[in-house]
Amino acid sequence: MPLPPVLVEDEAILAFAKPSGLPVAPEGGNGLPESLLAMVQTRWGRGVTTVHRLDTEASGVVLFARTKEALDFLTGQFQSKSAEKVYQAIVVLIAPEDPTAGAGHVSPVGGASPAEFLVSLTMGPDPEMPGRMRVCRGRGGKSSETHIRMLGRFGKFAHVECRPRTGRNHQVRLHLASAGMPVLNDALYGHPECRLLLSDLKRHYKGRGRERPMVERLALHASALEIVHPVTRDRIRIEVELPRDFEIALKNLKRYASGSPRASRRGG
Repeated sequence: MPLPPVLVEDEAILAFAKPSGLPVAPEGGNGLPESLLAMVQTRWGRGVTTVHRLDTEASGVVLFARTKEALDFLTGQFQSKSAEKVYQAIVVLIAPEDPTAGAGHVSPVGGASPAEFLVSLTMGPDPEMPGRMRVCRGRGGKSSETHIRMLGRFGKFAHVECRPRTGRNHQVRLHLASAGMPVLNDALYGHPECRLLLSDLKRHYKGRGRERPMVERLALHASALEIVHPVTRDRIRIEVELPRDFEIALKNLKRYASGSPRASRRGG
C-alpha cells in the first residue's frame, strides 16, 4: 500500500489522510503486514510518533509528532479535551422516528429536536468479546461523551456528524449504536447484513445481478482535527475530503432516497 496523502508537513507535525484498511500502528494478530506508523518512520525516521489512533476500518485525519516536545504538547491537548475531532458517518436508523427514544444517556441539545443530541455513557471492554467495547451499567468503565448532529436523513439511512469530547476506544461507533443509529457496515456494533445498494433506491435499476454495495467498508470518516500548533501556538484545522465512495453514496441517497417510501421500506 502506498503512503497516504500528506495533509500537513513541517518541523513539528505530520498529518495524513489515512485510508480504510490501514492500521495506524501495528496490531497483533490482524494479519496485516504494514501500518501507517511503520511507513512514516521508514521515510521520516523512528523519532516520529503517533499522537492519537483511528480505527483500522475508518478513514480520515491522523496526526503524528516529529519531536518529543511536539508530542508532549499535542497529547496534552487530547488529554485536556481541547483538541477537537470531527467525524462523519453514514448510519442505519434502527429507530428512525426518534433516535433519542428509550435511551436515558441520550440528551437533546438546544431543545427537544432529535436532530442534535449528546450521548453520555460509561463504557469499557466487553469481557465476552475481545476487541469490542460495551456500555457499563456499574463500575469498571470510563465516562465518555459525543455530540451528534444529523446532517441528512434518507429513509432508513442518515448522514451524521460526530464530535467526541473524550477519546475512548470505539467511542463514536458505540455511541451511535447506543443511540439507535449504528455505522453502516459495522460488524461489531451494527447490522453488517444491511447493505446500501443503489437498486434499493433507484427504480428500474438494471444492474442488480452484478451489483456491489456503494460503501463496502466501515462508513466512518475522521473529516477534521483542530489543534493548537506546538511551535507557532496558532490554532489550526486539518481537514480531508470525504472518500469517493462516501460522496457517491450520499449523492445517490440525496437524489433517490430523501423522503422516499421505497427507501423507508428497505430491510436491514
